[in-house]
Amino acid sequence: MSARVILHLPDAAQESFRIKPIYGIHAAIERLILARGGQVLAAPRSSAMFRHEPMPGDGDLHIVENGHAQGPGWLNAAVAYLEGYFHLDPEGVLADASTKALTYDPDAVDNDAAQAFLRRLQDRFSARRHSRYRQSKSAVALPRDAIAVFLQGPRPERSGQAHMSTAQMLRTVAAGAGGRPVLVKPHPLKPALGAEQIGLACEQGAALIPTLANVHDILAAAAVSVSINSATGFEGFLHGTPAIFFGRTDFHQCVETVREPADFAPALDRALTRKRNYAKAMFWYFGQRGFWLDDPHLDARLLAEFARQGFSEARLGLRRMGDGPIFPLSKDG
Repeated sequence: MSARVILHLPDAAQESFRIKPIYGIHAAIERLILARGGQVLAAPRSSAMFRHEPMPGDGDLHIVENGHAQGPGWLNAAVAYLEGYFHLDPEGVLADASTKALTYDPDAVDNDAAQAFLRRLQDRFSARRHSRYRQSKSAVALPRDAIAVFLQGPRPERSGQAHMSTAQMLRTVAAGAGGRPVLVKPHPLKPALGAEQIGLACEQGAALIPTLANVHDILAAAAVSVSINSATGFEGFLHGTPAIFFGRTDFHQCVETVREPADFAPALDRALTRKRNYAKAMFWYFGQRGFWLDDPHLDARLLAEFARQGFSEARLGLRRMGDGPIFPLSKDG
């Protein structure tokens, strides 16, 4: 019997995932498998799929939305920071994706391909001032060369991804700003919590400037971005803005990381002085490691990933649809 593809989704999404962009990778996988005569089933998620513990294989290929399932026949999927780009990973998503253990060698990345890829991203996001969450359309005056801090709500701390609390991060940045203005933007989904955290830090003596400006306007004017592990790090790369993270991430190879308050001053110095090719970083992460819905080779890359997990087209019972080109993965992936 051929292996099935089981899409483990939130209960409310099992009927609607085909029309919701956040589940775009699941819809793409379903189309791919059904078009080739395979079997796809939408199913619930269980708590075991989030525990970072080995899962038993049962002969089917399981794909867990926003999961951390690990084992034979298990992959995890989620939006990978930028709209339209996704994880499909055997270890987890976001900070727990397997990219965290890879070596990033800029010299191994084709610069022309990277520059072309960056231009496409800039046309789609920064030129349109577009982000995953709703942003202000109004332009406001912002100080130049500021440190821009982006809050993320409680999730990174609850999930163990943060090296320190949001309150401690704000105090650390304010104390080490070296005279630079410090802009702080609440997370668009947690504005009240963000305002409360900023207000408390200011009451404790931190010199912070709250802002609700468009994320791209902030990043275009800023000298550096700071967060626990926010997508704003990547969005900053579109503007040539370096990033400092106060938490775990799967693209730590491209940013500076602060684990203790004493780390911030040297991290800030490195961020402001170290030259980086952000086009190569974006291409390595999204173009070569991630899965993007507009990729002309998406089907071939999905099939290649399934085969890497032991699920060939034959095992999935798929009809061949021609021998189109497969977009190459990096050597260590």
